[in-house]
Amino acid sequence: MKEFRYTVMDPLGMHARPAGIFVKEASSCESSVRLTKGEKSVDAKKIFGVMGLLVKCGDEVTVTVEGPDEAEVVMRLEEFMKNNL
Repeated sequence: MKEFRYTVMDPLGMHARPAGIFVKEASSCESSVRLTKGEKSVDAKKIFGVMGLLVKCGDEVTVTVEGPDEAEVVMRLEEFMKNNL
């Protein structure tokens, strides 16, 4: 299992466009991917779960990846967040 934390810097938070792209990236991997904000954790491959977290600018989220391609996936998702959120 690998994970990283990220503080969202986008003034609009994790709105529809980046959330959709994030879900698409997470869905392209074999590993399970979870997105956590505070006490709530969701399947990062489900757009309604990700949008339901209501991630705003300044919120810290944790991405947890577990599975055979976890090392590659965690790097890819972290890079996506740095470039888009």
